[in-house]
Parts: sequence; structure tokens; C-alpha cells
Amino acid sequence: MTQETQVTPRPLVDWSVAASTGAYLVRGGPVVPREEAERAVAELRELTVEAEGHVRELTGLGLGLPLLPGEVVDRPGWVRSAASGLDALTSKALPRTQMGPLGPLLAGGAGMQTGVLLSFLASRVLGQYDPFAGPERKGSLLLVAPNIVAAEQAMKVPGTEFRMWVCLHECTHRLQFTAVGWLRDYFSDEVERLVGGFAGEDADGLSDLLGRLPETLKQVGRGKAGSSAGLADLVQSPKQRQIFDRLLALSTLLEGHADYVMDAVGPSVVPSVEMIRQRFTERRKGGGLFDRLLRSLLGVDAKMRQYAEGAAFTRHVVDAVGMEGFNAVWTSPNTLPTKAEIADPASWVRRIHK
Repeated sequence: MTQETQVTPRPLVDWSVAASTGAYLVRGGPVVPREEAERAVAELRELTVEAEGHVRELTGLGLGLPLLPGEVVDRPGWVRSAASGLDALTSKALPRTQMGPLGPLLAGGAGMQTGVLLSFLASRVLGQYDPFAGPERKGSLLLVAPNIVAAEQAMKVPGTEFRMWVCLHECTHRLQFTAVGWLRDYFSDEVERLVGGFAGEDADGLSDLLGRLPETLKQVGRGKAGSSAGLADLVQSPKQRQIFDRLLALSTLLEGHADYVMDAVGPSVVPSVEMIRQRFTERRKGGGLFDRLLRSLLGVDAKMRQYAEGAAFTRHVVDAVGMEGFNAVWTSPNTLPTKAEIADPASWVRRIHK
């Protein structure tokens, strides 16, 4: 009698291995006196509360929600949180595979490779709101203190003002997901449909996508997100193209809206905002991990095109119908701008504000 070996479905990536590998390999941040480091951490926590108050006042989003401080982390802390968030985001999108006895080894190998890449990115991320990380994976606002200090030193900008400016951007992202109750699940479901479609319609396409991931992450980290073929090359069916375009439009909206807000709060809060924006634009190579990865996989140019287009869309709509009129974008998935409307905001205004 032949006994069959039991094969258990396993995830493609062991995210615990990714987290431990990345945290172990990541380089330390700039060397600063202990007292200065502690002061920066305390100030960033305080500034997230103050910044979100300014964002709420400007946008009208999240009024009545508790004002909570952000979590200030070092580079290994960011790696662990990013791995956790990616695990939550991809757990449904990427299928568990029948890998047999070698499954743990293969998943661990993928985890180690991903950890190496996360350690590389960890020196570049200033902050992010990750809707899939944190306690019970319900969202976490992270500020990477050593990277923020390194950036303000490199650009020679006022430390407190730059920290507030960064907090304004990340707190806008937090409000986008906490004040708009359907947005987190909508984003997750769209990613699941897009990536899952490759498994359902074209297994080779999924393998191709996963095979490109390591090099894609390397290009993202080097600020060359548009230099190699992206997910757009794999999109074949009309259904997948529609999902692709919706995700692209949403990502552009979220980043552009945050960029608009961080500048629109104005010099009364950040007196050197114009100088900071000018110097940061020259330095900037992307946003948080999800933004960098998504933009690269979608084949979007790395030179802040999303930020510029999204900010231009936001600015046009606010000028045309005011902030309250702009906030109609958050009513439902049906009121989000399409890819075409991002480029032609007047058409969105005509469709929503007839």
C-alpha cells in the first residue's frame, strides 16, 4: 500500500523571514547625540497630533475622530511593519500554492530575498500610513526618525518645520483611510482582483509577475521605477485593464491630494514651506513602500508624475467647487476620478457636480 505525501498549501513568501532578515541587514541611521535623538522622537509624536488637526481643519475630513499620535520607529521597526502590511495586503491576492515538502524552504528563500530588498528601502522612507499594518492590522502611521533627521540635515532645512511638513503628508493619508470607511477594503479588493486575475486567467502571467518582483523592488529603491517593464505589460483582458486603470487613478489621487494638503496648510504652520518643497522635489524619489511598489509595477514614471498630476487635479477641483465639493470624491467608489478624469479634472466636476 502506497501512502501519499500530504501537501499543504503554503504562502509564496514567508513574511516572518522577510521581517527578521530585513531588520538584521538594515544599516543604521545618522549618528546624532542621544539627547537630540530623543528630542526628535518626542517632537515627531507631538507633531502628528498637531498636523492632523491642521489637515482636518483644511479638508473637513475626520472631524470627531480621536487625534492619535503616530508611531516613531527606526529602520528595523519600519522593515517589520512593512513586512506585516505586505503580508496582510497580499494574503488574499497571492494564492497559497501546493509546494510539497520543499514549501517552507522555498517560502523562506523568497522571504530572505524580500527582506534584503526591504532593508535597502528602509533607508529611504521618511514615513507612511500603512492601512494594513499595526494592531489587528487596522492601520499604522509610521515616521522613520533617522531618515527624517538625515533628510533635513542633507537639505539644510529647519528641522521642526520639515518634520511638521512630513507629518502633514502622512496624516493626510491616515485621514484618507480612517475618515473614508470604505476605502481600505476597496483598495485591498482591487489589488486582490488584479493580482488574482493573473492566477485565474494566466498562471504564467502570475509567475512572470512574481519573477519580476525582486528586480522591480531594486529599481524602486534606486528611483528608477519606470525604467523596466511593469505590470502594464501583463495586463491583457479588458477586465484586468479596467482594474489596472482604477488602481492607477486611485494611487494618483491619494498621493496628489496629500501633496496638495501639505503645501496648502501654508506658511502660517510651515514658514519655510516653499524652500522645503523646492529642495525636497529635487531630492524626492517616491513615497512609501506601497506607493513605490504599486507605481513601479504599474509602469508609472518615477519622476513624481503621480504627485504632480494628483495635486493638479485636487487644485483644479478645489478652485472650481471648493473643498466641500472636492470631498465628493470620498462618497463611494463611483465618485472616484477615472484615469481620464485625473488628466481632465473639469470632466470629473461635470460628472459629479451636474
